Amino acid sequence: MFTDFPPIRAVVFDLDGLMLNTEDVFDLAGNELMLRRGLRMTDAIRHRMLGRRPDEAFQALKDLSGITDDIEDLKQETRELFEAIAEDHLKIMPGLLSLLADIEDRKLPKAVATSSPRDYMTHLLNRFGLLQRFDITLAAEDVTEGKPHPEIYLAATGLLDVMPENTLVLEDSETGMRAAAAAGTFVFAVPNRHTQHGDFSQASRVVSSLADTSIVARLDANAASAAVD
Repeated sequence: MFTDFPPIRAVVFDLDGLMLNTEDVFDLAGNELMLRRGLRMTDAIRHRMLGRRPDEAFQALKDLSGITDDIEDLKQETRELFEAIAEDHLKIMPGLLSLLADIEDRKLPKAVATSSPRDYMTHLLNRFGLLQRFDITLAAEDVTEGKPHPEIYLAATGLLDVMPENTLVLEDSETGMRAAAAAGTFVFAVPNRHTQHGDFSQASRVVSSLADTSIVARLDANAASAAVD
């Protein structure tokens, strides 16, 4: 199925909405944030915020809603709402643990490339015992340009010492998918209920979950040529 493509030598994961159901938690937090101001969260606002770094996401919220609160205040209030809601709602996305095991069985290096801050990323990955399973992690502070700019994925491939075309990226949002595609990687888009209406036409393939067998099939494609190289 994938025999005409270059072999995969590394895998890079997005975080929010892909590895963990944080978008479910942020959706509840965002709804409460807006309700406190007598407003309603809209699909247009959600779409503009998804996959972006916090300052960019909250600026979009302000632009589209007319909220005048300072961005730092909005971020702090959202963090507090997120933590309260996460206690009962945060969980690992289906298929993640088995996919990580499959990648480890094939001895491929793994990275995380997220638009979220490093302290947030580290906290969440440690919460589920996942941080130590990744060779490299990149967060918002590690790049100048946020997604959909390809910088974070070019940085990840550089640190992993692999070419972009030999890198498989897993992304749930249109913004992240566009960044990975622009970097020249092989992108599996894995939309969730919050991102499923995005334009994923630039993705190499679109699947419904991390449990989709075509992801592992892509890892195994050209395995023989990879071993020879």
